[in-house]
This record gives sequence, structure tokens and C-alpha cells, in this order.
Amino acid sequence: MTALRFLTKNVSAIVPVIAVVVLAITWNIKEIPLVAVIVVAVVLGGTVLAAVHHAEVIAHKVGEPFGSLILAVAVTVIEVALIVTLVISGGEEAATLARDTVFAAVMITMNGIVGISLLVGALRHRLVNFNPEGSGALLATVTALAVLTLVLPTFTSAPDQQFSPSQLAFVALASLALYGMFVATQTRVHRDFFLPVTKSGKPVQPDEHAEAPTKRAALISLVLLIVALVAVVGLAKVESPSIEAGVKAIGFPPSFVGVIIALLVLLPESIAAVRAARNNRIQVSLNLALGSAMASIGLTIPAIALASIFLTGPLVLGLGSTQIVLLLLTVVVSVLTVAPGRATRLQGGVHLVLFSAFIFLSIAP
Repeated sequence: MTALRFLTKNVSAIVPVIAVVVLAITWNIKEIPLVAVIVVAVVLGGTVLAAVHHAEVIAHKVGEPFGSLILAVAVTVIEVALIVTLVISGGEEAATLARDTVFAAVMITMNGIVGISLLVGALRHRLVNFNPEGSGALLATVTALAVLTLVLPTFTSAPDQQFSPSQLAFVALASLALYGMFVATQTRVHRDFFLPVTKSGKPVQPDEHAEAPTKRAALISLVLLIVALVAVVGLAKVESPSIEAGVKAIGFPPSFVGVIIALLVLLPESIAAVRAARNNRIQVSLNLALGSAMASIGLTIPAIALASIFLTGPLVLGLGSTQIVLLLLTVVVSVLTVAPGRATRLQGGVHLVLFSAFIFLSIAP
């Protein structure tokens, strides 16, 4: 009974450790049996929930917007490491991997996470409010990064939707500069722009009834969050051959595997954003969604640019015409959503329709 009570109380600490053990056992297995695939999937789901729990503990300790920034950066750093590893080891077959993964992350965050957060929040609270100054700054930075890194290569003089070495170096430095300026704005210069607001536009006061975790508890959660996120990305990679086989069996394009893996990697942020929306803290949801999109571009492209020194094959970053149309439509709709500083379930539905269009066109291009 005591052991059961201990396990129940500490399940969020135990699951990441179990996930790392499962990851170590399955990492080098080329063909995983069906039973093992199911076990990995169950452990992956539990690890995602554990990651969300530890992210919320840290967010409660450090406050907003630092909490959402920590989760977004932690997920993206691990995601970048995975992408760089696959690009370096994949050769010419991985030429479009970085582009496809970053674009999928942008569409999932800007339409999927934003859409479901707005819809959940509006269904529960009728009208949701957020700070247009902070959300607008997020959107402007994400748009600049996306166009510079994913659209511009299609129209430069370099062949086959690629950057020349000098162009790639410039875009990498520009991405880091934009991301660095935004983080300084979010955490220091105009931190109040990124805090949840009431209907009158005033910052939401923190919940005084909920006791903040101790410094020791927050540090333990930070370590366990990193362990959980490493396990999530690693287990997603372990599952990828099974996912690829399933995608091939039902006749979907091979590129759809990247969409599924991106969905798995972004699950912690998605759950955290929806929980914040249910509590009428839409600004936190937008911080998570758009912050993740920004980090995906602002950290991935410089890392890929550095890795390209060791790459022998081409590095295709430019989007195709269909993808460009979806991206530009997403930007226009996002501007109209963010500008008023409040939204209804309609705006959430519009973003989810765009997300559905992205998924459908990924399946049937």
C-alpha cells in the first residue's frame, strides 16, 4: 500500500526515468516487434504528460513569460539536435528534411495549437482576451523569420530552392539576431506585453491560493523536464520506422512522416497551451504556440547552416508554391486574429480549418 501510494505521488518523476530506460533498450533495434511498438507508444504518451507537469511547475515558480519560454526553447533545442543528426547522417535523401520539419512546426503551432487554444478558451469563456502588443510582436518576428528562411530561397539566384553559402550565412545570423532581440523584449524590456490580461486589458494577478514550489522542487522539475523532452524526441525517432511503414502501407507520401513526428514532438506544448486556454490564460497559449514557431526557425536554421559545413549533399530550404500560399494565408489570418486583442470561437475554427488544409495537402499534395 505504501509502495503504491509512493508510485502514485511520484509518477511524474518516475515516468521520465522509465522512458529513458525504454529508449536505451530500443535505440539500436532496427525492427521493433509490434508489442514493443505499443509499449513505446504508451511510454511516449506518459512522458509527454510528465513533461507538461514539470513545465507547469517551473512556470509557476518563475512566472510568465519565462515559463512558456523555457518550455518552447527546451523542446526546440532537442528538436534541432534531432534534425541536425538526421540531416548529417541522411545524405542527399535528407536534403529537404530541415525545410519540411520547420514548415510543419510553423503550421502546427500557428494554426493547430493557436486554433485549438482559441476554440477551447472561447467555448468555455465565450470571449477570450490577450495582449495585442505582445502577440503582435510574436507574430511579426515569426513572419519575418519564416519568409527570410523558407520563402526567400525559392526566389534567389541560387539554383533549386537553395541558398548560396553567403546567403545562408546571412540568413543564419539574421535569424539569431531576430530571436535574440525578441527574447530580450519578452523577458526584460516589455515583459508586461506577454502576461495574461483581463477583459479590461489589465494583467491577470497570479493565483495567490496556489503555493509556489520551492527552489529545490523547481530545479528537480527542470532536470526531469529536460530528461522527459529528450525521451520524447528519442522515442519519436524510435517509433519513426513503424510510423513510416504505416504511412507507406496506407499510401500517404513519405514526407508525411515528418508531420507525424513534429506532432509528437510538439505534444507537450500543445497540452500546456490548451490547459492555459481552459484557465482563460490565452496569452500563455499564444506565447507557447508562436514562441515555439519562432524558436523552431530561429534556432534550427543557424544550426543547419553550421552543420552544412560538414554536409556533402544539397540543403533545400525553399518552399513550393502550395506551401507558400498556405504560409501567407496563415500570416494574413493570424494578423486579423491578433489585432483586436480578443477572439471568439470563429477565429479558432478558421485556424483549425487552415491546419486541416495543411494536413490534407500533406497527404494529397
